[in-house]
Amino acid sequence: MVEFDDVRYHLQATMKDPHHMALSISIPTPPPETVLSGGLPFGAIEAVRGAYGAAMQIVDPAEDGFQLTLKLDLTKLPSNEEARTQLLIKIASLRSVVLGAPLREILKHLASKAVAPDADRLIALTHRPKESFFLIPQPEKVTVVFPMRFRDSIDVVLATSFLQEFMEARRTAGLNNAPPCHYSPSPPLELKGAPAHALNANAGFVSFVIFPRHVEGEKLDRTVWSLSTFHAYVSYHIKCSKSFMHTRMRRRVETLIQALNRAKPEVEKEKKTAQGRSFKRHL
Repeated sequence: MVEFDDVRYHLQATMKDPHHMALSISIPTPPPETVLSGGLPFGAIEAVRGAYGAAMQIVDPAEDGFQLTLKLDLTKLPSNEEARTQLLIKIASLRSVVLGAPLREILKHLASKAVAPDADRLIALTHRPKESFFLIPQPEKVTVVFPMRFRDSIDVVLATSFLQEFMEARRTAGLNNAPPCHYSPSPPLELKGAPAHALNANAGFVSFVIFPRHVEGEKLDRTVWSLSTFHAYVSYHIKCSKSFMHTRMRRRVETLIQALNRAKPEVEKEKKTAQGRSFKRHL
């Protein structure tokens, strides 16, 4: 199974052992500026253990071609239906647990207005094949910067327009508590010192400023998910926009064809006299 941004899964189950399943995950190819531990983002193993508890065990070594393999014990799922549903949702969100582990760790410290130990001034995290986004942690806030890249030239134009409107939407009265959002066609000052290849973004840069109020309690999970899937969110809306425009164009063409068909002169039918002879009227 393949998810967006080249995240791959392999699920294994057998009739001989129906109470156990193996789930493997392969993360995108990291760029050189990111730091991994055993092929995984730092803190990923601890995040997996904390999220799944006794229901899932880490298999060592992992399946060939994958960075992490987990063994799910179905007999240890919670008996309470609501708790079981929540755990299954977490299992389905394995991507967020693994790739979002460093982001979660940094935002956890932000909630207590502190900087994570050993955190650099500029942290690069993998989110797409050979692409990264950046964190600038501070005690009072964490700035998250996304270099936006697209292969298709039409996608670049649509993304630029969408991101500009996305920034303007922050000024809506109902979004006063949302994280501040900034868009710039050139690298922001926060990325000073980042490698040159990481600053090559054809659709500009989007920055979010996360404050402690955005990661309090249950808000932490929503914030981690929203940030770790932001590029996929933009790509989804670009595809929706293209689909909408194509649909409108097809409908417009169909309307024009119908108008042209109605404009065609009708062919005059032959008329017959009382004697049965046919004739055509010539003007």
